Amino acid sequence: MRALRRHAARPLAILALALGGLTVIASPAAAQAEFDHGTFDALLHAHVRNGMIDYDAFAAAPEFAAYLKRLAAFDPTTLSQSDQVAFWIDAYNAYTIQLVNAHHERESIRNINKSFGFIRGYGPWKEKLAVVGGRAYGLDDIEQDILRKRNREPRIHFALVCAAMGCPPLRGEAYVGNRLDAQLDDQARTFLLASPGKNRVDVAAKTVHLSPIFVEFRDYIHDFGGSETAVGRFISRFYPAGAERDLPASGQFRVEKTPYDWTLNSQANARRAGR
Repeated sequence: MRALRRHAARPLAILALALGGLTVIASPAAAQAEFDHGTFDALLHAHVRNGMIDYDAFAAAPEFAAYLKRLAAFDPTTLSQSDQVAFWIDAYNAYTIQLVNAHHERESIRNINKSFGFIRGYGPWKEKLAVVGGRAYGLDDIEQDILRKRNREPRIHFALVCAAMGCPPLRGEAYVGNRLDAQLDDQARTFLLASPGKNRVDVAAKTVHLSPIFVEFRDYIHDFGGSETAVGRFISRFYPAGAERDLPASGQFRVEKTPYDWTLNSQANARRAGR
């Protein structure tokens, strides 16, 4: 898969695979294990519409609880590299839904574990709610320490959905290793081309309007090349041939940051907003 680091096979050897500080000894045969995301895939097909989520349906689905239990018991270091990336993206998105439901939140994920006056909350992304392979992670651990540091794959930012309207839309299917490259490319195109309130190219004004994901949040800009010019080159390949591709590719543009909507990305909120 493009941009994902690959590990050479070493037959007849014993491989030490590290995950979050835990070292698991596995044979090459064990590295061929699989994890079936079919349950999550079916739930996404049933309860995600235009990237918006029916949180109540997930909360009521025993299949979802069973899927989370399978994530909690599974060791992803036994998977191939692309399958590991798909696994962790699915785990992040599933546990984000679970986090929202565990706190019965229906307005904004930022209301979870928030600060009040002198009482400083630790925020939603630090809560150790995501259990994988018997170990508890925060959503930040999955994104920052596992997916970003280990893979250097900027397109994960289009796949990880932090439960906000301003996020890329949640994909209506699970990510899988053998289709991951195509899925990430499709997510990039969807985020860039189908959400003009978040991203758009104004050729006449020589302006590229970008989500804060590209130019403001944390140090994410480095994932896309480290500068606004590099971001332009990166996004240009997802546009069809023409002026909207040529402008960001040229580097001769200015950037306008678009607003980021932290309203919960629920179907109920989308209906109220007329979306």
